[in-house]
Amino acid sequence: MKTYTATPGDIDKKWILIDAEGVVLGRLASIVAMRLRGKHKATFTPHMDMGDNVIVINADKVQLTGKKRDKPNYWHTGYPGGIKSRTTGQILDGAHPERVVMQAVKRMLPGNSLSRKQLTNLRVFAGSEHSHDAQNPEVLDVKSMNSKNTREG
Repeated sequence: MKTYTATPGDIDKKWILIDAEGVVLGRLASIVAMRLRGKHKATFTPHMDMGDNVIVINADKVQLTGKKRDKPNYWHTGYPGGIKSRTTGQILDGAHPERVVMQAVKRMLPGNSLSRKQLTNLRVFAGSEHSHDAQNPEVLDVKSMNSKNTREG
């Protein structure tokens, strides 16, 4: 019996639309990362970009459990003494709340060049409007997959 390996001609990419309103961030990021890699397909090949294109809307209404909203996120400017921080709540309430979802999905992918390419197939929008209506995305209802996926805020 031979091991199946997909070729570029075998790849079938779809467009998936996910509404993040009321969904727990970690569970959402896990599902999105799995879709981006293509691990939900029977023809999954680890070294190929098999994943779907994923659109996430309402990223500003994502939920966090426990005290994670008060957890600081650090970064460094590159200059001496240039460490900075913002809490996750401040980022969600700020101008670019979609960065929280992008960072969570990025950290659930392996740190290699293929996953950086797969991350370009992710589009995150803070509001309910998106610019990919022409692709006719299929709606994936993350809320109904598991009762633990949602949380009232």
